[in-house]
Amino acid sequence: MDGGTSTDGGEPKASAHLKPEELVAKAIAPVKREYLRPPPLRPCSSSLPSDEKDGTASNNDKSSSTAVVVKEKKSKRQLKRERQQEQKSVLNICPEIAKTGNVNACCYDGKCRFSHDLEAFLAQKPADIQGDCPFNSKESCPYGMACRFSGTHKTSIATETSNVQKKISEMNGLNKDVQKLLWKNKMSFPRADAELKRLGLSVKDNAKARKVDVDQEEGSRVIPNGLDAQQKDDNSKMTCDCVNEVEDFADSSTGKDSVDDTSAIDDTRPLKKARNTVDEKSCSSQMDNGITPPERELEAARTEPLDITTDPSCSPEFVSSLKLNAREKKIIDFRGKLYLAPLTTVGNLPFRRVCKFLGADITCGEMAMCTNLLQGQASEWALLRRHSSEDLFGVQICGSYPDTVARTVDLVESECTVDFIDINMGCPIDIVVNRGAGSSLLTKPLRMKNVIHSASCTVDKPLTIKVRTGYFEGRNRIDSLIADISNWGASAVTIHGRSRQQRYSKLADWDYIYQCAKKAPDVLQVLGNGDIFSYTDWNNHISECPELSTCMIARGALIKPWIFTEIKEQRHWDITSGVETTRHFLLEWLSYTYRYVPVGILDVIPQRLNWRPPCYFGRDDLETLMASDSAADWIRLSEMLLGKVPSGFTFAPKHKSNAYDRAENG
Repeated sequence: MDGGTSTDGGEPKASAHLKPEELVAKAIAPVKREYLRPPPLRPCSSSLPSDEKDGTASNNDKSSSTAVVVKEKKSKRQLKRERQQEQKSVLNICPEIAKTGNVNACCYDGKCRFSHDLEAFLAQKPADIQGDCPFNSKESCPYGMACRFSGTHKTSIATETSNVQKKISEMNGLNKDVQKLLWKNKMSFPRADAELKRLGLSVKDNAKARKVDVDQEEGSRVIPNGLDAQQKDDNSKMTCDCVNEVEDFADSSTGKDSVDDTSAIDDTRPLKKARNTVDEKSCSSQMDNGITPPERELEAARTEPLDITTDPSCSPEFVSSLKLNAREKKIIDFRGKLYLAPLTTVGNLPFRRVCKFLGADITCGEMAMCTNLLQGQASEWALLRRHSSEDLFGVQICGSYPDTVARTVDLVESECTVDFIDINMGCPIDIVVNRGAGSSLLTKPLRMKNVIHSASCTVDKPLTIKVRTGYFEGRNRIDSLIADISNWGASAVTIHGRSRQQRYSKLADWDYIYQCAKKAPDVLQVLGNGDIFSYTDWNNHISECPELSTCMIARGALIKPWIFTEIKEQRHWDITSGVETTRHFLLEWLSYTYRYVPVGILDVIPQRLNWRPPCYFGRDDLETLMASDSAADWIRLSEMLLGKVPSGFTFAPKHKSNAYDRAENG
């Protein structure tokens, strides 16, 4: 581009005079010229007046900016303290008190996390919204006095809350008794422990293996892009004490690409403690007073002392004789189905319901960490929730070691209703990789095998895995493991056509995905993932490689959830404006949807995922505002639907996967 660039980092002015073909070559969305506009002027930190730098900006300037983007991060402890204080404020009335109107209705009394000051809540409650409560024609309102239509409720609160039969539309909730057992580290995993012992992957052996990984990882090297003879051997003598699982792809002369797995030993996980009969007798009276009868019954059933070495019903041979053969397991046919990828934060249950309504066939929950599930964290178990409309549903878990993953899949299968379980081995996030999980497993094929093998032997549900092409760019390695993945027990594998080092930069390597699909055995279903943004992308990938079972859709669904309808109806759907119901989800969604350029104002269709939209005027004011990449404009959109934001409100997108490029990606 020959012209000078704008000072705010926008597109160069000369781009307005380029032809559509030239814009596409430069990864710029070819918007029709009549819709183009100059980029807005945004002052940078270096050009701010001295009074603004010193924090002495005028009142007019302060009032003109209703919100700013958060730049500094707060600690987890500080955020938790603020959440607790916010819950205790009169803005958050106890749900039970709101339903009944009785301040004594809450069973937690003084230990409740919410406010019990009903008078103060009613004094600050905003005026009711015009219209009738949607629950008047169906059932009693579950929000009671907190409802913004409470003045239109036809029956009294006492009548509303009596004998209300709640519809079961969600499942996979965490049982409170199970949660208490997980908190106390008293949950037993007979199937997982038996399989781990049979495979030589007991908890004790894994603890030794973690120490070996750190002490001897520098001296254990394997031939790159392949497995040594011991890793090729499938006999039962393989244990976690083998130090050859650390595979180093780095250049020994520089050491820049080496993967530091020392932090993996900090992967604190609840391990099964040995039972002490003396301690049990001494504290039996305390347990009788502190445990409810339902919990005691469940605890007795799940924590009965198991001696795998002597109890014939728990011996590895007995367990193996009762397990289903791989050919007897239920098989999910992914071929031709539209698969919504598991998406962190935004891919929650409400968003999956929207995508399901728009044509998605397969849905999967957000990635959940195994350690958090085994510790009974309610926030992590919420990621496993399933709606009744999700007829083909799976959960995705992420863990570092075979015992952690095996126990987690054992727990998930017994406590949740799922059709398949997916193991994430491709997550590029630093905090996950540094703990030896996610894409870090791509550098350790032996541990990768042990994780898949132990999990598949533990559960009867189909097991799938999600991987990237490799850890380092230019060093793809899934093609050398694709045949082994099937032998280890996986029913399907999803390949994201980027390496961990690439993150989300550059286009996905679909040629390599095709290569892996052609090498895979017939019993292993291969799914492709990366940059699907229109029905033509879908058609091209399916037609070019018939060996592909289907394609997984991720960021394309975040930017335009109606992509599933476009694929099924084989058309480009010209969506003009979109709305959501909550401010936070709307703002997160707008951080993606501003990249959508309506079909009607493009010179070339379909739009590509890597095209950067220039500044342009929409066909109406709302379209123009939705095309802005400014968080302040996203907040203005939310105010149109949800009213003014509170004083001091701030917002920053949680994830940067919608970024085009980052310095660390090279």
